Amino acid sequence: MANASDSPTAQAPAHSAPEQTSRIVISVDAMGGDRGPATVVAGLALCVGTMAEADFILHGDEAELAKLLARQPRLAGRVLIRHAPRVVTMQDKPSQVMRHGEGTSMWSSIESVRNGEAKVAVSCGNTGALMAVAMIRLRKLPGINRPAIACLWPSRNPGGFNLMLDAGADIKADANDLLQYAMMGASYARNGMGMKRPRIGLLNVGTEDHKGSAELKQAHDDIAQAAALGDYDYVGYVEGVDLPSDRVDVIVTDGFTGNIALKTAEGTARLISDFLRDAFNANWVSRLKALLSIGPLQRLRIRMDPRRSNGGVFLGLNGVVVKSHGSADATGVEAAIAMAYQLAKSGFRERLAARVASALPAAQSAGTEGAVAKAGTEQPE
Repeated sequence: MANASDSPTAQAPAHSAPEQTSRIVISVDAMGGDRGPATVVAGLALCVGTMAEADFILHGDEAELAKLLARQPRLAGRVLIRHAPRVVTMQDKPSQVMRHGEGTSMWSSIESVRNGEAKVAVSCGNTGALMAVAMIRLRKLPGINRPAIACLWPSRNPGGFNLMLDAGADIKADANDLLQYAMMGASYARNGMGMKRPRIGLLNVGTEDHKGSAELKQAHDDIAQAAALGDYDYVGYVEGVDLPSDRVDVIVTDGFTGNIALKTAEGTARLISDFLRDAFNANWVSRLKALLSIGPLQRLRIRMDPRRSNGGVFLGLNGVVVKSHGSADATGVEAAIAMAYQLAKSGFRERLAARVASALPAAQSAGTEGAVAKAGTEQPE
């Protein structure tokens, strides 16, 4: 794809995204991250070698992006520049972006998915603003009450990660929302992570049946009853200690709890890293020990590297959006784009829409009937 902009004077690209039906086109917001467009372009350059079927639409300042792309020969013929003169900052309020966001690189990147130019959008920008723009431009899938952000969690499972949702799209979630998260999470695990029959767990303060709020108990029953329709195994309640375990593949929770858990894990990982660095730098003996342990330490660093799990996926929309961490470096951007590529290649949006259209109404009906039946058998105190 040749570099070009939307301006009438710009030279027409050698081929445009909509015409390349055999290609997987990924729409990338180049301007939203903390590190600027140079990091986004560097991340693109890292991943093109493993994405032979992918092309990219890069949204942002045309002049700046053209200079950056000129330094990356690996991207020649693979990127179309879409000029966007404005940027959504981390300080911008989602409500303001919803009203006045047109013309920003974030808005433009979502618009490419909306009009069918691209299969998926990737942005390092403001999470709240990105969700707001995605909601108003892509709209929710029929039957979905609240979209969710699904994030990867390092774990002891063979694939190295568990999936958790919601990670902060909406702080509220009733029993029906949690059932929808379970169905969407199971679909993501199958299509994005290659799990044939994922194991679903509902996050609670304990695994005993009597613990938790009334909403959680209702969700517990609903998710269990819908397991056959959703093609997953329900393991019941899980606790915080199970988040990185091999007991479960998909953890379902509300956005308030999920976001706190995610940020706590990030802070703990940084603390452990700092403690290890301080311990090995304490004196010459500890530095020598560190040198002798460099192999195991390197393997540990790679396994715990948060950049490997960078990228939260917005689920429940008429289009796929991947949110990269705002402070992601080139390796983190590469991971987010790789996730987007995998989802687009698997036809995830179409599969999720079909799953929601067929299984979710029946699952919700089964859950409602179960709740009514349970209420009918309960005796007043």
